[in-house]
Amino acid sequence: MNAPTTMRAWQVEEITEAGTLVQREIAVPQPTADQYLVRVEAAGIAFGDTLIVRGKYQVKPPLPFTPGSEVVGTIVAGEGGPLTVGTRIASSSRQGGFAGYAVVPRTEAVALPADLAAGAALALRSNYPTSLYALREVARLKPGETVLVHAAAGGVGSAAVALAKWMGARVLATAGGPAKLAAAKAIGADEVLDYRDPAWVDAVKKLAPQGVDVVYDPVGGEVGVQSMRCLGFGARYLVIGFASGALTQLPANRLLLHNATAHGVLWGEVRKRNIALAAQLTRDTYDAHAAGRLALLPGQGYPFADAPRALAALEGRDSIGKLWIDLSA
Repeated sequence: MNAPTTMRAWQVEEITEAGTLVQREIAVPQPTADQYLVRVEAAGIAFGDTLIVRGKYQVKPPLPFTPGSEVVGTIVAGEGGPLTVGTRIASSSRQGGFAGYAVVPRTEAVALPADLAAGAALALRSNYPTSLYALREVARLKPGETVLVHAAAGGVGSAAVALAKWMGARVLATAGGPAKLAAAKAIGADEVLDYRDPAWVDAVKKLAPQGVDVVYDPVGGEVGVQSMRCLGFGARYLVIGFASGALTQLPANRLLLHNATAHGVLWGEVRKRNIALAAQLTRDTYDAHAAGRLALLPGQGYPFADAPRALAALEGRDSIGKLWIDLSA
């Protein structure tokens, strides 16, 4: 397959508080010996994308750059790897996904069945392995334990609900508003709570009088602090992210009193440092979904021209499930 020499792309040309994107016609990247060139069908939107465009992520690419760290597409160049030209894949792309073509590491490309929808493929490639790593490898979740999942209608939160149920746990899920609570319930949560209600902690205590075994927290801030009041003995608190925009000032006395532990979860570093484990977790999520054992929320795709609006929806927590940019048209 031959690629054109130029492509449409969304770029960050300067760092602004609003995270300004501009649409440009730029050169198609050339793959190195350890990369594939992919014609992008869909680009996933992760919370990190909302930060990197505003210069608030730990990685700060040189300007100008094309954001987008997750893609589904078709390999058009990159001979000699385990996958061939013409293979439909999902992959992490480091950056460059919000464009017609992107280069991806060969070690991270996963072949896809033709009938798997792009949104599902993106969620299974990013959100689900993240949550599986957190719950299985870090928290060592056991059947019968109780998990408190925050932002349970979001990308990683909904994945955590589905995976925890698959692993035999009881799930208490928090989300904001009736639509998100319904989504969390639909994907398998046993109980749902609106964390905008100040009484949500008391509700958790009534549902789990001995405390919860695991807290899965992509929200941070005050939600994280209040979660410390819900811990059971030996509980594991998982720091997934800070969608609230505020870091969690953990009260260490709560960890001490409950013999509990707090664990940071940074999936991107796991992918770099333990390629074999990352590949296994990814295979496990795809296999479980193919076998009908993992639920998925529908999510939402946006036209390429609406990429800024899609980022704003995720940053404003005005979304349910996985979000992505559709480049198939």
